[in-house]
Amino acid sequence: MPSYEESAISDTEMVRMALREQAFFAYIINRYETKLDRYIRRLGVHDQEDRVDVLQEIFIKVYRNLNGFDQGLSFSSWIYRIAHNEAISWYRKRNVRPEGHLVLDSDDVLNFVSSKEESSEVVFDKSVNAEQLSHALEQIDERYRAVIALRYFEHKDYNEISDILQIPIGSVGTLLHRGKQALRDVLNPDTVRM
Repeated sequence: MPSYEESAISDTEMVRMALREQAFFAYIINRYETKLDRYIRRLGVHDQEDRVDVLQEIFIKVYRNLNGFDQGLSFSSWIYRIAHNEAISWYRKRNVRPEGHLVLDSDDVLNFVSSKEESSEVVFDKSVNAEQLSHALEQIDERYRAVIALRYFEHKDYNEISDILQIPIGSVGTLLHRGKQALRDVLNPDTVRM
């Protein structure tokens, strides 16, 4: 494989290179493997062996469909959509519920849940740890979990989330708002909503 500085190559150029020479597909794997592993883990695929299997299926689908990828679109959204669909397929094949989330950055999540504009409504115990947050995320609806993971852990914008989940952009905001409220309710069940 020719030596290129991977981080300097755009996704679009990486796709073009992989289409010209199969060996460059390794760059796509190197760029996205950790990100997609983290994403599917947050969707609830906890077991490392299962995540390896799901990741393998993701990259097989990406490789098989790379010729059909519209290079005018966002590659990141496209590959995350494939990852999302593969995680859902994994659940369906096993007829299991998502196993929850391993959340190490609970401070970031607590900051978004208790945003300044709503801090007068809800006051959170700052001692909530990653385990408690993980348990709270397990209790909210799966569709909220996916939107929250994409927005606050994967730092995707509303357009990207809309593309990945194939939902209208207006629904993204609605699902985020409801997901944040669901997390608030689970983390602080004594709070009465009006």
